[in-house]
Amino acid sequence: MDTSPPPSRTASRAAQRPAASPWPPAVREAVDEALAEPSAGVARVDVDGRVALEAAWGLADRRLEVAMQPCHRIAVASGSKGFTALAVMSLIAQGRLALGTTARSVLGADLPLVAADVTVEHLLSHRSGVGEYLDDDADLAEYLLPGAMSGYVSPEDYLGVLDGREPAFPAGSGFAYCNSGFILLALIAQRASGTPFHDLVRTRVLEPAGMARTDYLRSDALPGDAAIGYIEVDGVWRTTVHHLPVIGGGDGGVYTTAEDMHRFWSALLAGRIVPIQAVREMCRVRSSAEETGEGAGYGLGLWLPAPGVVRLEGMDAGSSFVSTHTISSARTVSVLSTTAHGAWDIAEVLESVTG
Repeated sequence: MDTSPPPSRTASRAAQRPAASPWPPAVREAVDEALAEPSAGVARVDVDGRVALEAAWGLADRRLEVAMQPCHRIAVASGSKGFTALAVMSLIAQGRLALGTTARSVLGADLPLVAADVTVEHLLSHRSGVGEYLDDDADLAEYLLPGAMSGYVSPEDYLGVLDGREPAFPAGSGFAYCNSGFILLALIAQRASGTPFHDLVRTRVLEPAGMARTDYLRSDALPGDAAIGYIEVDGVWRTTVHHLPVIGGGDGGVYTTAEDMHRFWSALLAGRIVPIQAVREMCRVRSSAEETGEGAGYGLGLWLPAPGVVRLEGMDAGSSFVSTHTISSARTVSVLSTTAHGAWDIAEVLESVTG
């Protein structure tokens, strides 16, 4: 467990302003636009093991006026799907699951509307067609899950919201980004391994990658080095404690640092999390950029923007995140923000000016 002291408090809103020196001039406009939201976050660029840029902007805690620092842990929303995928792939490498394992063989009588031919591979590639429990097009300020957020901890707790969802299309016939599919993967991994899902990710993904400051943190018990996510509701900025599950599941909820994301890509591509053959499977395109409609292809738990480029990204209430790794140059660009829109423009500019 990390024992470093929490970042210091500042008495001035001027702490929202990042120092001028770390940012390339082309990035300043994007940072200023992010601050207008207002946003907060961390950006880091690593090239071949060297930190080329590391900077932070905004306030990690608005109530106490704590300035964001590069050491802050920030929620990455759907970026967590990559960790879920790796936990599943580790079970496949061990022989406890296979890409062809059907969800039904693990679910038993639960969730009868999940088609009998839906496989682990379909779920990992967003080609399962299972009914979606979360409307990604809904206003992020809405409360999208029924009941208290403290009731969502284990993948088993989602059975009620997953039940009764009609399939969108036959398994394997198309691509549709699907949060339900990754909740199902967490449930399958937990049942197949006999290990609680969060512990499974910690021991099989985070620890082998050396990501000591990455974890599923409870939103009602955040440590001092965790930044707070914010969402604008009726013109007022509020924390997301009532909008999101108290602890994330298979589709989101990990808190990490930009430094740990550099460790993640290095460990993944070196075969320290899962065997290299499994990494190759994850990086094989299952859906083209044209099919996803997102400007990037998709493999198994990873976005594939171009040959030799891998990406994790996510957006939710109080979170936007992108981490892109170019294999040939060993370049990683990671931007993590505490609002739903804070990361995108900064990441786009950084990727273009540090290439």
